Amino acid sequence: MTSAYLALYWRCELNKVKVLLADNHPGFPQLVEHFPTPEFEIVGKVANGRSLVEETLKLTPDVVIADICMPLMSGVEAPRQLTASGCKARIVFLTVHSDFGFVRRCLAAGASGYVVKSQDADELVPAIREALAGHVFVCTN
Repeated sequence: MTSAYLALYWRCELNKVKVLLADNHPGFPQLVEHFPTPEFEIVGKVANGRSLVEETLKLTPDVVIADICMPLMSGVEAPRQLTASGCKARIVFLTVHSDFGFVRRCLAAGASGYVVKSQDADELVPAIREALAGHVFVCTN
């Protein structure tokens, strides 16, 4: 077990990983609300990019799970604003877009993870863990 994973393990034993969900699709919160592991705590849900930035700064989650296409501000612009504000939350995109152009734009904006929604839901948890460990995780097929 690497030191990053060991640190994540001990952190989860003491405190749950705080997660903010950002997606305007009505069924999205139900999709990821029931993670298969008890280490995560959903601290908020937002449906647009502007709220994503506001709630991330207010709630200080460890991880934000975001879609790319949201009203009021795109999911790609939101990480740029968060990074500029000094926010340390890791961004993992969960989206329908599998085109590598989207992946490049999201990573350039500061994302730590990218998972396509149509993929096995099991990919989201590893993406979050890799992001928290300081790594980048991409799954598009």
